[in-house]
Amino acid sequence: MADNFKSGFITIIGRPNVGKSTFMNRMIGQKIAIMSDKVQTTRNRIQGVLTSEDTQLVFIDTPGIHKPKHRLGHFMVQVAEDTLNEVDAVLFMINAKEGYGKGDQYILDRLQKVKRPVFLVINKTDLIHPDDLLPLINDYKDKYDFEEVIPISALQGNNLTHLLSELKKHIPEGPQYYPEDHVTDHPERFIIAELIREKVLQLTMEEVPHSIAVVLENMEERASNTVFIQATIITERQSQKGIVIGKQGTMLKNIGKNARRDIETLLGSKVYLELWVKVRKDWRNKQSQLHEFGFRSDEY
Repeated sequence: MADNFKSGFITIIGRPNVGKSTFMNRMIGQKIAIMSDKVQTTRNRIQGVLTSEDTQLVFIDTPGIHKPKHRLGHFMVQVAEDTLNEVDAVLFMINAKEGYGKGDQYILDRLQKVKRPVFLVINKTDLIHPDDLLPLINDYKDKYDFEEVIPISALQGNNLTHLLSELKKHIPEGPQYYPEDHVTDHPERFIIAELIREKVLQLTMEEVPHSIAVVLENMEERASNTVFIQATIITERQSQKGIVIGKQGTMLKNIGKNARRDIETLLGSKVYLELWVKVRKDWRNKQSQLHEFGFRSDEY
């Protein structure tokens, strides 16, 4: 490890669908956070670790802050807000195309109490004309004293090197918390379940809202370097179950095929994936089921 090694924790916060998970995956270099064009995709804090010769940055991808409509929503917002004073720096990410909104003011009000450097990260700049960038920056600079304003495109990788160099200036000297080849603190089982959930969200489009959970029932290595995985997709209503299964099981088959491809990349092994679908009515409002599915909080 280099002399004067630096390490720090950086939380990524913002409204739903501003590109936090895309940014995280781009920085780490592989998929650890699921991506969807639907809002509120991320439900738990997902830590991604980026290690170089002299620095280790631990990024925390949080659920998008939004007005909650159920117990799960309250849990997601609490998770995001709890990170603000636990870290060395905060990345407040916005969507360049959407601009300032009421949800941003809700976040800015909470940032007033933060005693860490806060960076305004303007994502998706590839979707706007360059002339529109300066007025957007001024809109936000009038509302908060940011450490730095950095426009990026997480999808295309634009300006991420500059963002990294600015972050390194603001994190303290510290230990290497994780081994060099460590990219996340979440176990493989969690990421596998998330990859399956991602495919449900992507393939069912607007037909199935975020009332989906995935529970990994069994995972074991068998002969010939094959990993056998059994997982259950949880829905809230019988009609949603029908959509996830599809006519003659075609939707579930496609979900399994696409998920298996990503899981094999993650594990570096051949994967046999078996999926079931079950209904748990109104599970997002039932604390016992939230706990069962891995959403734990002292308050909710």
